Amino acid sequence: MARNRLNLELLTCASSGHVLAAPADVDEHAGPQLVRRTEDGLCWRRCLRCDVWIPSRAPQERERRQAGEQGQAHAQGPGHAQGQEQEQAQGPGHVQERGDAPAGRGPSLVIPERGRALRDRYVLRLIALDRLLHFLLLGTAAAVVFAFTADRARLSGPFYRVVDALQNGVGGVGARPGTGVAGELEKAFQASSSKLWLLGAALAAYALLEGVEAVGLWRARRWAEYLTFVATTILLVPEVWELTSRVTVFKVVALVVNIAVVAYLLHAKRLFGLRGGPLAERLERERDMSWEALERAFPHP
Repeated sequence: MARNRLNLELLTCASSGHVLAAPADVDEHAGPQLVRRTEDGLCWRRCLRCDVWIPSRAPQERERRQAGEQGQAHAQGPGHAQGQEQEQAQGPGHVQERGDAPAGRGPSLVIPERGRALRDRYVLRLIALDRLLHFLLLGTAAAVVFAFTADRARLSGPFYRVVDALQNGVGGVGARPGTGVAGELEKAFQASSSKLWLLGAALAAYALLEGVEAVGLWRARRWAEYLTFVATTILLVPEVWELTSRVTVFKVVALVVNIAVVAYLLHAKRLFGLRGGPLAERLERERDMSWEALERAFPHP
């Protein structure tokens, strides 16, 4: 199926494998949509996620036997049925078969994430990776502050010797006292230990917050969306204030990214009841992950 955009369904199937309907779930209504046979003996089965047709030479008798075995497994209990599905998923071609619960009209199968639901999953995980990067950077900064505060007395001697060498370099040309990175470090050596411990604790708390956001967004938790929205919105104020004193490419990019995150969460994820709230979002996801969505993507002949 041709699309004028990045096909996330194909990308997902390329990384995790296609998802096919189990033979027992292909009834008379679903048959033309999910299974086709050609004169050369090939049996083509449609992926439930990306709509690609997967060929195989399995005869009809084998499919009927598999359908009977699966029906017997369902009768013996859910544990045995899950074992059968895992064996089928480990077969050649990285193919998974779905047949877990009703999905509305048509066969009793579960449609995997596709359409808007799959797109939202990718966007949330991109935001989660951004928050993970923040977690690593802030955690490292907190560790450095704590280590510096504990060994400040031992580090002060080498630091001031380096500053003195910079200020009295070749030809007497060196850094001016109290300027640049050396000046900032000199201020840190002169700061009280209580202030440094407080700074380290603040950085550690912020890193923990970013880590919690990353985990929650990766797992597509609703609470993580609200937490990310509130935390990011609050931090927009100091980011804008910093731009009034000094503009850098890094600060501008960070501000644009955070504004995009806030706008996406507010508009696409319908936070705080906007655009119908979670109910409208759930109905939209169900439309893209329903039997009707398969029929829209591949109309019945």
